[in-house]
Amino acid sequence: MDTRYQRLVVADADLLTDFLVNGAWPFHGPAAMDRDVVRRRVEDGFYEGRESRTFWMVEGGGRVGLIRLFDLADVPEGGTPMFDLRIASAHRGRGLGRQGLAWLTGYLFTEFPGLGRIEGTTRQDNRAMRRTFLSGGYAKEAHYRDAWPGTRGRVHDAVGYAILRRDWLSGETTPPDWDDEMPVS
Repeated sequence: MDTRYQRLVVADADLLTDFLVNGAWPFHGPAAMDRDVVRRRVEDGFYEGRESRTFWMVEGGGRVGLIRLFDLADVPEGGTPMFDLRIASAHRGRGLGRQGLAWLTGYLFTEFPGLGRIEGTTRQDNRAMRRTFLSGGYAKEAHYRDAWPGTRGRVHDAVGYAILRRDWLSGETTPPDWDDEMPVS
């Protein structure tokens, strides 16, 4: 099925709230969303505003996922945008995450011609998203120990990935130099 990407509009507030509150998001913080928090975020421009843009992933008229792009205000001055990619649980395992990542990467590099890089972070145990990053040309750049709060006081490691414009254009992923540490004397 063809996946389309539709920009979130103010009239979608109830649909967005239902999507987030009724969905299961085990690798997002928080895993369960609060209706009042989502509505307040909609009103405050968290999903659509100077800093962010949000898109529905749509198949056959149904909403199967959500992409929120953020940290956009600083992009013209050399900033790096980030994103939140959510696939509804009934549609996971079909490659929609990979499609969404490819779409948002192309969208950002096209929309912002001076953009040099895009970043994303996930929990260490989110194996599906980590594979999605690597298959999408993103390179692992960071590993943050005990950085992602989980449920019942549990803390997870977070892993950061990024793609450079030159890698996106060439199709070649250039990994960071992990062996640049200076010896401690």
